[in-house]
Amino acid sequence: MEHPADRAPWQTRIRLGGFESFSRIDWPGRRAATIFLRGCPWRCAYCHNPQLQKRTLDTGIQWDHIAAHLEAGRNELDGVVFSGGEATAERCLPEAIAAIRTLGLGVGLHTNGAYPDRLQTLLPLLDWVGFDLKTDYDHYDALSGAPGSAARVTASAKLLLASGIDHEFRLTWHHEVITEESAQLAASFAQHLGVKRFVLQRYRSEGVGASPLAESSEPPTRLIEHMAALFADFEVRGEICALAPGAS
Repeated sequence: MEHPADRAPWQTRIRLGGFESFSRIDWPGRRAATIFLRGCPWRCAYCHNPQLQKRTLDTGIQWDHIAAHLEAGRNELDGVVFSGGEATAERCLPEAIAAIRTLGLGVGLHTNGAYPDRLQTLLPLLDWVGFDLKTDYDHYDALSGAPGSAARVTASAKLLLASGIDHEFRLTWHHEVITEESAQLAASFAQHLGVKRFVLQRYRSEGVGASPLAESSEPPTRLIEHMAALFADFEVRGEICALAPGAS
């Protein structure tokens, strides 16, 4: 049976978790605003936005406020990135993307690949995707805390590469979360699929909150060299992509 709330305008149903009016990091090479959406089925130990994991509705952030800000500042922006949480957990995302398109702005997406069916629907609407690869296939479910996540990520990655959409794949390094061998296997998987750009992200403790993880974890030189040999476009990144306002 349909709930009355399901018939409400999408602008009142979307689970907004934050808004960043300007970033040069969240969509590399573009001047972008970032819209954070609530909800994620995974519980990764190094999550920078754990406050966005639950899909709470009353967040104090209104879509109309974001839309007005983007309308006023669209000449200063190249696009808008949807992040999270896991942005594809939001069923109103297609409507939100369409609203951004009416402003003449490009649309990017950050995703961990948890929902391949939804990603497949969204891909024709997007200009760029930042894909957060976590580890190798055999260790995915343990890292994410979600059974079946490895298969879902594999399906999502293949869909993205088949679409031809501009992208980057990135993997966050922390020696207490992922082994060097697992990181190498994950990078080799991406290279096998045909990934054009790969980023190894240094772990940063901002936003993580109370955590037993060591605050510093520098990627081994041999790991960097291994990945650099796989990709013509490779970067070791120190900045944090998509850190939600109030998370630091």
